[in-house]
Amino acid sequence: MQTYERTTLTPVGARELFAWHERPGAFERLAPPWERLRVVEREGGIRDGGRLVMQIRKGPLWLTWEALHSGFVAGRQFVDEQLRGPFARWRHTHRVEPVSGATSQLLDRVDYALPLGWLGRMVGGRAARRTLRRMFDFRHRRTVSDLARHRRFADRGSQDVVVSGASGMVGAALTSFLTAGGHRVRRLVRREPGDGEIRWRPAAGEIDVAALEGADVVVHLAGAGIADTRWTPARKALIRDSRVDGTRTLCEALAKLERKPRVLISASAIGWYGDRGDALLDEESAPGEGFLADVCRGWEDETRPASEAGIRVVNLRIGVVLHPQGGALAKMLPPFRLGAGGPIGGGRQWMSWITLDDLVGAVHHLMFAEDARGPVNAVAPEPVTQRGFAKALGRALRRPAFLPLPALAVRALFGEMGEATVLASQRVRPGRLSELGFAFESPELEPALRGLLGR
Repeated sequence: MQTYERTTLTPVGARELFAWHERPGAFERLAPPWERLRVVEREGGIRDGGRLVMQIRKGPLWLTWEALHSGFVAGRQFVDEQLRGPFARWRHTHRVEPVSGATSQLLDRVDYALPLGWLGRMVGGRAARRTLRRMFDFRHRRTVSDLARHRRFADRGSQDVVVSGASGMVGAALTSFLTAGGHRVRRLVRREPGDGEIRWRPAAGEIDVAALEGADVVVHLAGAGIADTRWTPARKALIRDSRVDGTRTLCEALAKLERKPRVLISASAIGWYGDRGDALLDEESAPGEGFLADVCRGWEDETRPASEAGIRVVNLRIGVVLHPQGGALAKMLPPFRLGAGGPIGGGRQWMSWITLDDLVGAVHHLMFAEDARGPVNAVAPEPVTQRGFAKALGRALRRPAFLPLPALAVRALFGEMGEATVLASQRVRPGRLSELGFAFESPELEPALRGLLGR
């Protein structure tokens, strides 16, 4: 057996730190972004007898890992032990120690053995230790970060939050963050609702209005994927209608409530600005032209019933969201890992980006920032050109990044969709987020990419 230990001082008391680990969503928050994993089965939480079965993607294979929880000491400790998985043995002890009323220490200790005995240690020992170090460095940073963000608004109490689009990349991350922080989240779903779900059929203008009563916050993220496939007339209609009709249905319902939510945070996109070359854009800039700009205007216009009913409405204009498991970065990674990446088009067009975790943090911040209303750009402070992005990603992956994808090829492969999403230039700054005191964890691109990729 070998042992790995990691200790970190956290900005909250022991009770609060332990409670965070006990809540739904904590496991998802601790999953490293560079690892592809999915939960297959879960029961019993972290108390004795709790069981978790997950699958981890390694190359073309999905490896199954089953763990059983034991050693539970309320407020202090819990243990997970591998029943089946990639290690010969694995016992992970999570321990919380009080330091003062406002701080505590998190200790992770892993006792493990590799398969094949001495041969496994000789061949894979160094790689296993490096993997553990990367994983627990991330887990401890994430724990401290999430706790600090929740701590900032702890005096506001637990919120009842309704989320549409909760199964998408952004919605799933936001839901995990909020539930681990002690908030109640209810999801809008189109199927028959289960526990913690509310039925709606946005295309038909139908929603369970009564079930919305009691919500403190509504976060509206639903909409068909913009860059999933080429734009046919039918696809463009779906992109537009899924946003405009859904927003209208939701906002008209919110306006009818006897007890209305304090705030509606409704997704929009920086496509609102259109293709603007080198112009530096903020929330005061004029709208652009083109299909996406038209969609965004219609999308934002449909929030008017909610604002006219006295609800504080934030139109969140989201940039390119970076995460290795979805969106633009996931599409770029395969060629870049093979050394076949490079700038797209001429490489001079601007790309305004934000990490998934900073986007989640921004939504949380805007839930409580009472001065926030109207358009808010959700982008990092430092937009980059396509050429700059390619160079940063190549350096993060330690791969060459000089093979361009010409604009002609983009137009041939993706048509109007490629023109509007990849070749368009949008140099956007987060004016309102900065004014509202939001602190970005990843303001610069290359460190952000290294953090996402575990480099």
